[in-house]
Order: sequence, then structure tokens, then C-alpha cells
Amino acid sequence: MSLLDILILILAALLIRILFPGKLRLWSMLAASIFAIYWLQPALPIRNMDFWFPTATLALIFLSWGLTADREQLKRPQNFLAGGLSLVMVFLISLTRLISLEGVITPTRPPQIYLVAGILAILSILAFLLVRFAQPNKTVISLGILALLLLFLFLKTPILADYGSMGLRRIMAQDPTLAKPTDLGWLGFSYVAFRLIHTLIDRANGRLKDIRLGEYLVYTLFFPAFVAGPLDRLERFRRDLNNPHPLNGDTILQSGKCLATGLFFKFILADSLSLIALSGGNFDQVGSAGWMWLLLSAYSFMIYFDFAGYTDIAIGMGWLLGFQLPENFNRPYLKPNITQFWNNWHMTLTQWFRSYFFFPLTRTLRSNKKLPASLVIFITQFSTMLVIGLWHGVTLSFLIWGAWHGLGLFAHNRWHALVGPRMANLKQQQPLLSHVMNLGGILLTFLFVSLGWVWFALPDAASAMTALTTLFSMGGS
Repeated sequence: MSLLDILILILAALLIRILFPGKLRLWSMLAASIFAIYWLQPALPIRNMDFWFPTATLALIFLSWGLTADREQLKRPQNFLAGGLSLVMVFLISLTRLISLEGVITPTRPPQIYLVAGILAILSILAFLLVRFAQPNKTVISLGILALLLLFLFLKTPILADYGSMGLRRIMAQDPTLAKPTDLGWLGFSYVAFRLIHTLIDRANGRLKDIRLGEYLVYTLFFPAFVAGPLDRLERFRRDLNNPHPLNGDTILQSGKCLATGLFFKFILADSLSLIALSGGNFDQVGSAGWMWLLLSAYSFMIYFDFAGYTDIAIGMGWLLGFQLPENFNRPYLKPNITQFWNNWHMTLTQWFRSYFFFPLTRTLRSNKKLPASLVIFITQFSTMLVIGLWHGVTLSFLIWGAWHGLGLFAHNRWHALVGPRMANLKQQQPLLSHVMNLGGILLTFLFVSLGWVWFALPDAASAMTALTTLFSMGGS
């Protein structure tokens, strides 16, 4: 998002809170969030996909709600109001094709109106049938989760995304030979998928009941956090939705601090560091280890300030709307070991994986009494980090990055088990030496994490290996 986009969203959040109090707040946030997912979707080389991807986001939400909603929900007029408002918003956006030959809200001109009307009618019927006839049991919900995971895999695997681009280009009467995996730039899909999977799992386990369509739509599309998080839980989100924090001096001050910090992090620090940060365009122009370390260090801080900046902006907008969104970063580069780093980096993502992957896998493995505890720890930590790596993209680079952190977490776990009690005594008996070792741990952790970022910063594994070779070369110019 550009600075202008963010300033407009901040103004929208403030106006919604001032002009639409009470129950109107939910409906205004829903309308604004639907508008935002079309407006923020970037232009794509495949015709009309900047309209169809946001529409597909709404379709996934409708169908996921249909899988989890009890039949009693059909008797509630507010669900029909939420569905109707959503469909009307989409249809009105499609009507902008009559205003201009270029995009008015969407980056390019929306598709034919009759086609949009037909798709919306089909979506409405499918959602209605799911609520009417599908029982929200574990089997049905598991199929929904599987469908989301398969779609996620399709979009995140370059070769599959490439085939998808070719197919869509043929449908749109465009040249399939120009297809690229990046053509399928579905804005916000990853975070929407996490929210939907969370609600589906919790509904299957009986932890979520009485999910209204309006609050479900606002939760999944919430425009401050739609693009880059933080990830929130529906139960917590509903509390602030129904009982918002008052818009008083303290709230405005808290919001202002978050917004100012986020804007400074993103548009001053991160954007400045991006000029010298390691990237595919500049790594092969550097021949010495010293310059490569400078580029890598710049990238390490850039990715932090960029991501943390966006998160603080989202939290600041959340305060204006009455929500206390969860924190996502807590000075991760000042932590003395890799375990604490991951407890404080993108915290909502790591908590999500702990809840829905790490802990269930741990319980399953521990039920086998023959497996040693150390093996269980290795399998769970290593596989969790592999999955987190693959979440960013199903490529060799992200797989290696996940393995790197999985091995690091296991190594620290074994080291802590060996020397942990001694370190606790050292802190009491020799505080100065303990402080020096803590500082050494911070530097070592930063080095370890930074080396992992090489696989993030560069476009392929071969480039990453070249950069790592340069980093540890003794000569060069």
C-alpha cells in the first residue's frame, strides 16, 4: 500500500467511528472493507482478475460461513441483510464499467454486468444451500479446510500458478505463452485463508457457535488488517466488535502513537533501507564479503521495519474503530536466542501455527510411548518451521529457510536442556558475565536470523548460495 492509500484508510476509520455509532458501525465497516479489497487489489496482466479475485475472496467467506452456520441462521434477518449488502456492494462496483473505459474503483474496468450478476446469483444459491442442507460436522468442515489448503498450495506453487495463469489467459482470450506465476497476485488471500481455517477448525471442535454472517465478513475482511495482519481470533474480535473501546483521549493517543511509529518504520526507515538492502537486482554487483554483509544487514532491518510498520498502522487504525488488535512484534532482534526470537516475531502467525499444527502434532506423537522425547521435539519443531516456510511459497528457497530455523530451534532446545540450570545460577552468582553472554546471544541470534534472510531476499536457491559464498569469502574486491 502507498502512503496515500494508508492515509485514506486512516481517515475512513476515523469517519466511520464518528459518523456511524452503535449498530451502524458494523455495517459501515462491512461496506468499507468490501470497498477496500477491490480498491487495494493491484492491477494484474490477466483481464478482469483485479475484479474476480476480490469477488472470489467474498465467495470463500460466504461458503465457509455456510459450512459452519446452523440452520437457525436462515431465520435471522441480519444475516440476509449482511449478504444483501455484500452483493449490492459488488454489483455497484461492477456498474462502474459504465462510467469509464478504465477502472474507477478497481485498477481496470470491471467485467460485463450480466456476468457479474450471474456469478453473484450462483454464489448466493450455493451459500443458501449449504446453510440449509449441510450439517456443520467434522467431515463436512474438514472437506472445506482441505479445499482451502489445496487452493493455497495451487497459488503458492510456481509451476501450478503458471498453469493456472495459462488457463485463465485462454479463458480471457489472451496469449498463454506470456503466463507467469506472479500473474495470480490475489491480494490478502493468505491472511483470509488463515482466518477461515481457524474458524472452521474451532467450529468443528465446538468452540465457535452462533456465527453471524455480518460479523464473520467484518472479521475476515477487516480493512486495517486485511493485507498484512495481524492475525486475530474471531472470539476476541467479536468482543471488541460488540463492545468497542471508547473513542476518547486515551484511545486517540494510543492510536496516534501506533500510527506515527508505523508510518516512520515503513516510509522512513524501511523505504530508505530498501535502497541498499540485499535483492536480486544488486547482489551480483557486490564482490566482497564486507559489502555483502552490509546489504544483508540492511535487508534484515528493512524486512523488520516494513512488516512491523504495517502492523503498527493496522493496530492504530484498529484503535480508531474500537478494536485492540493483538501485537505482532516485540523487539525480536533484541532476544538472546532463536526460541525467544520466534516468540516475538510475527507473534500472531507463530501462535496460529502452535495452536493448529504444533500442539496437535505434539499430542499425536506423544501418544506413541516408544518415541523418545527428543525425537518428538525435533519432528514437531522442524516440521512446523517447514510448513511456515512453505506458507510463504512452495519453493526450494523457502523450504531451506524453514529447515534452517527448524534446526536452529531444535539445537537451542537441546542446548537449553543441557546448560539451562547452570545459566540460571550464573545470573545470580556472576551477573556481569551473564550480561555479556546475553549480549553475545543477541548478536549470535541476529547473525543466525540474518543468514536465513538470504533465502528470502534472493529469487532462487542458486543466487542464495552465491551470496552465502561471498559472505564467507576471505578475499574479493
